[in-house]
Amino acid sequence: MDLYKGMWRYTSINSLLDVVKAVAVSSGLIVIYVLWRYRFQGVSRSVFFIDFCLTLMFVMGFRVFIRICYERLVQKITIKELIGYFRNRLKKNQQVIKRILIIGAGDCAEKIFREINDNAAIHYKVVGFLDDDVLKIGRKIHGISVVSRIEELEKVGQSLKVSEVIIALPTVSAKRMREIVKICKDSGIKFKTVPGMGELINGKVSVNAIRKVEYRDLLGRQPIDLDTEQIGGYLSGRVVFVTGAGGSIGTELCRQICRFDPGKLVLFERAESPLYEIDLELKKNFPNIEVIPILGDIQHKEDLSKVFGLIKPEIVFHAAAYKHVPMLENHPWKAVENNIAGTENLVETADKFCCEKFIFISTDKAVNPTNFMGASKRIAEMIVQNRNLIGESKTQFVTVRFGNVIGSVGSVIPLFKKQIKEGGPVTVTHPEIIRYFMLIPEACQLILQAGAMGKGGEIFILEMGAPIKIDNMARDLIRFSGFEPDVDIKIEYTGLRPGEKLYEELMTDQEDVIPTCHNKIMIFNGRKVDLEQLNGGIETLRKEAEKRDIENIRLQFKKIVPEYISHP
Repeated sequence: MDLYKGMWRYTSINSLLDVVKAVAVSSGLIVIYVLWRYRFQGVSRSVFFIDFCLTLMFVMGFRVFIRICYERLVQKITIKELIGYFRNRLKKNQQVIKRILIIGAGDCAEKIFREINDNAAIHYKVVGFLDDDVLKIGRKIHGISVVSRIEELEKVGQSLKVSEVIIALPTVSAKRMREIVKICKDSGIKFKTVPGMGELINGKVSVNAIRKVEYRDLLGRQPIDLDTEQIGGYLSGRVVFVTGAGGSIGTELCRQICRFDPGKLVLFERAESPLYEIDLELKKNFPNIEVIPILGDIQHKEDLSKVFGLIKPEIVFHAAAYKHVPMLENHPWKAVENNIAGTENLVETADKFCCEKFIFISTDKAVNPTNFMGASKRIAEMIVQNRNLIGESKTQFVTVRFGNVIGSVGSVIPLFKKQIKEGGPVTVTHPEIIRYFMLIPEACQLILQAGAMGKGGEIFILEMGAPIKIDNMARDLIRFSGFEPDVDIKIEYTGLRPGEKLYEELMTDQEDVIPTCHNKIMIFNGRKVDLEQLNGGIETLRKEAEKRDIENIRLQFKKIVPEYISHP
């Protein structure tokens, strides 16, 4: 049974199961021999059972004892290390150890406790657990009791002299998370949390992942149900090409793609520093994946052709875009050159080199656009979608459309935090303005899932949940920072910026809903567009962009996107 080939200091449950099998076989052979030779005459049958139990106990026990000694005392049994071990234990006993409570008594809490308990470098001592499940109260996890409900935090914290709380509930709902945060604040005890499962690339919770509670935690932390087999089927072993790889969406998309073991991952980015940083990160965290950083621009079609001819990508994710609405209102030719012409360059190159899939990342601002940014993304959607609907292409062109993501560069939350830190005022454009929000990891996971589902020509819409009023978000952030809105920190309404809408939409009246097998992904079939007319309009747009003529660019946008409503 190979019981003596294993290293006993690494004894595991599987090792113990092997012991059970070996002892069962040996006892069975003894019983068979005694039955055949003596017919059990003069032999007590209980002896066999006692022999089985004692053998199991001693063989298992000795292996467990070796592991305990190894983990608790020494890694290599040398005099020098023994002295060092006891010196470190004495030093740790003299240090201040934080007494902590863990909110939650599930798998995540158990993993956190085990790491704290096993790692001598972590100056924490878990003194109890809190949980909503009354059936768990009074039970123990590795000898530490689940002492009470979460609502009793303040009372329990005082009695156990707790200095910090860790919220170990990675899938808790938004409503409950807000309640728990309020309980922690009211108790006056410092609190931290573990990220939601969507934020953990490898799905493993550890002490290193513990961080301060942020606004994104209050949005809800339901895990995304991914068909990993389907996603792995089109990413595993393939050459994957990501544009905008240094951006907010692009970097997270690259991290998520690496989970599915691509053959090569090509990072295409024109900003040098972000490209350098994501390249270093991926090569460190995923050493078995060939990561190829390329400093390039989608506006240069010849460069794209050379790269595609050399590397031969099979899957393309197009995340590169100019996205700041006010900036593009003042520089609409950049929206034409990058968001439209750049996308067209990439689509034609992917088609020319017969890539298997092309996934274009769009925005809800493309629906009934009121600004150059949204209109440019809508035209880019048309270019991508109609490649399959009208032309005969071997590439499956797919579009994924979603709203704002929390934590992206230029998003409203970092601005609000900065204003709160400076003492206010916090500026909101309009008291009634609302937006859809999603976490970056969640959005990227759904992009990968939509890419797997796409057959070509679809526009996938990610289910964004309920829209959030920006005014409420600002007030929540102020309270979250320990201040009272309109008392400690004032809120000022500055008026809608050029091209900004009160609310965003995820679909137009001309698009029909098609259900999918995934509850967070929908398909909308947009109207078909005459590709020749579209190409003619884009060519005119290119010429107007070269002239930097804002009014003519605006008129041309209206011709191509009739639902575009401009605000000069």
